[in-house]
This record gives sequence, C-alpha cells and structure tokens, in this order.
Amino acid sequence: MILDTLDNADRYTAMHPAFKRVFAFLRSPSLKTIEPGRLEIDGSRLYAIATQLPGKRPEEARLEVHRHYIDVHFLITGKESIGWRGLADCREEEHPYDPERDYLSFSDDPSMWCTIHPGTFVVFYPGDAHAPMVSNGKVHKVVLKVAL
Repeated sequence: MILDTLDNADRYTAMHPAFKRVFAFLRSPSLKTIEPGRLEIDGSRLYAIATQLPGKRPEEARLEVHRHYIDVHFLITGKESIGWRGLADCREEEHPYDPERDYLSFSDDPSMWCTIHPGTFVVFYPGDAHAPMVSNGKVHKVVLKVAL
C-alpha cells in the first residue's frame, strides 16, 4: 500500500509503466466534474471508475482483494477512511474469487485505517486487502484500475 498526495506522485511513476498516465489523469482539471461511471483510458489495461455515493459505517465495509489489477484510489471531494489488512492475514473469506470482476472479499476486520482527504491517493496491490468508502458523508472519488 502507498499513501501520499498528488504533489508527490512523480516519486512513484517508475513502479509501473502505467503510473505516469494514472497521475496525469488525476491531475486533469476536469477530474472535479467527472460523472459516476466507467471511463476507458487504455482498454482493459487501464480504466477509471468514478463514484459519488454516501459513505458506509466501518462495520459495513468489507475487505476486498484484486488479483489482476492494482487499485489507485483518489478522493475528489469529501473525507474517506479506508481499512487495510495484509492478504496473508485474512482468514474469513466472505465471497469467493470472481474472475469476471477480479474480486474477492473477506469479513475480517482491518488491522489499520487511513483517512484520506481531497488530493490524496492510495495504491493497493494484490496483497493489500482494503475496505473503502467509510465516511459520514458523501464520497466523490475515482479508482483507477491498472492491469498487472
């Protein structure tokens, strides 16, 4: 997991060939008005999913894992907490792996929480189980899906 601000994003561009495009997308002035939905950037290799939804309570959030994608979560407006637990420490599988959605979930409690504010991004690799969308208010965010 990487947690940082967009101001420092260039430190991470060498970690994946698509990260330069990811951070360029996140710096776009039009991002603040992005509508909810899926936006194709480079087919299945890189795409964005924008959401604008009410947050969940911590006990409603489920740890999720992806095997074939890196998630880059970026908060546009609101305040969001995201739970984290290393995949190796997850024991309580809730939904088995769905290859169509590249999604697996666990009902374990996160071992830590991070709170992000607008301008903050979090990178989750396949070993990072994460429970997003915890907030008392509305969360407007974009998640970029980066193929491994």
